[in-house]
Order: sequence, then structure tokens, then C-alpha cells
Amino acid sequence: MKVVNRQRVLVTGGSGFLGSHLCERLLQEGMDVLCIDNLYSSTKDNIVHLLSNPNFEFQRHDVTFPIYLEVDEIYNLACPASPIHYQRDPVQTTKTSVHGAINMLGLAKRTRARIFQASTSEVYGDPEVHPQTEDYWGRVNPIGVRSCYDEGKRCAETLFFDYHRQHGLDIKVARIFNTYGPRMHPNDGRVVSNFIVQALQGKDITIYGDGLQTRSFCYVDDLIEGFVRLMSSSSELTGPVNLGNPSEFTILELAETVLELVGGASKLVFRPLPHDDPKQRRPDITIAKDQLDWTPTIPLKEGLKETITYFRDL
Repeated sequence: MKVVNRQRVLVTGGSGFLGSHLCERLLQEGMDVLCIDNLYSSTKDNIVHLLSNPNFEFQRHDVTFPIYLEVDEIYNLACPASPIHYQRDPVQTTKTSVHGAINMLGLAKRTRARIFQASTSEVYGDPEVHPQTEDYWGRVNPIGVRSCYDEGKRCAETLFFDYHRQHGLDIKVARIFNTYGPRMHPNDGRVVSNFIVQALQGKDITIYGDGLQTRSFCYVDDLIEGFVRLMSSSSELTGPVNLGNPSEFTILELAETVLELVGGASKLVFRPLPHDDPKQRRPDITIAKDQLDWTPTIPLKEGLKETITYFRDL
């Protein structure tokens, strides 16, 4: 019998929105994939179609506790990523980012695995620089209601670079901007899922603030391509690398596009802007373009159609 020497890849938070798409892609690439998740803000439904694959394994585990495995690569995605989920238990959110990073970095140090950190554009806070470049240090409120996530992710980046400097770890840090697509949680409070669910249910579409604040929306398949390219890049490229779609839309434009695609008679209603909600968010992706030959290819309307189909089937 021929023995195939597959790369063993650990994906933490692997049954979440991004994690499940990543697991799927890695299996397509011929990897042995171990997915761990405590299912706090995700669902096993996202990976049920992968469970019959002999190269896929699921283990229920919380990254705030150590885990002992033999792996070649680690993608650390574990952390609730929407305000509704990360504000529900803010102390646990910070522990997931910080203790989780320490535990995964410890595992990478022992196994000499290359390790990828799913960081976030939230490290830039409410930015004074637009678009945001990786050398911008950010403007983050350290004691606000979003700080458990923002500062937790900033601390995780610090740990990654200290392990790199102190222990020579092979690290990759990606800063993820707004991403959408199938398998988003319908009640995660994010703007794309909110608008689609409200429109499909014929409810009013809730816009916070005047709707003129901007976001950049990257379709999930584009983002996962960025993950894979960054992970396989030369060890000199540690990051951080911005991964997101540089096309900028107002929240009002997004709402109108969703209404146009869904149809129905939903009306737009306006509510006060939440505390610490950034006014602008758009990535400068020069490094990703130059170093990874990566740029998003899926237009917003096309990605929204796929996402609406998913939510309609739900």
C-alpha cells in the first residue's frame, strides 16, 4: 500500500464561517486537516459535509486550554468575530485571543510548525489614516465595549512577533477586513447578514447612523485564497498583511443593493450609531498585491447573490 505523506494542518475555530471554508479549501489541496472548535459562536452544520472525508477530523476544544498534537501548520482563527458574539462574554473573548495565541504559539514552538494568525482590521480602531496601511498603528479605545476584541487581537499580534523574534518561529499575520458569504451566522449582528435577513423576512432594514459610514466587503472565497497564498509565501514575509477588498461602499449603498437583489417592500429605518463604531474602513492591499500577487476578483453584487441564496435556503 502506498503511504502518502500529507501535510498535517490544524485549523482552530475551524467550524466557524471562515474556518469551515478554509478547511474545505485545504482538503481540496490534499492536506490532512484537524479542525478544533468549542462551538461557542459557530455550528457543526458548517462542517457536517466534511465529516465523511477520511482526511478531516473534528475535535471539540477550547483554545484557552493547551492541546498536544503533531502538526506541520497551524491556522489560528479561534475567536468570536462579531460584536454580538464577542461582547456577550468580553472576558472570555480576550482570553480566547491572548491565551489562545499563547497556547497555539507554544504548540508551534514545540512542533516547529509554521503558524498563521487571523488578525483583524479592528486593530486600526477608528482610523485617522485612510485607506489603512499595515504600518499605521491605529486609534483604538482600550476601555470601550469593543476593546475585548480590538485589544485582544492587538495583543495576539504582539505575542506572534515576540515569539518570532525570541524563538525564531515561522509566523504569518493577516489583518482581515469585512468578509461576507455563505455560512455567515444569521444572527451575528454584522451588516451584510443583518440586511439580508431583514430583507428576506420583509422587515425594515436597520441602518445605524446616517448610513454614510463606509466599509469594504470581501467575498469569502477571495479571502481564503489570500490565506493560502500568505501561508505558502516565503518565511521572510511575516506580515502583517491586509486582506480585504479595497472597493469602498457606504452602508446606505449596501442596503440599497441588498433590497434590489432580494426584492420586497422593506423600508430603511435609521438608529443611533453604536459606541466606537468606525466611520471608515478600507484596506491598502499593496503588500498583498506585490508579495502574494493577490487581489479580490468577486464583485459585491455577485457575492451578495450567493450569500442571499444561502440565507434563503436557511
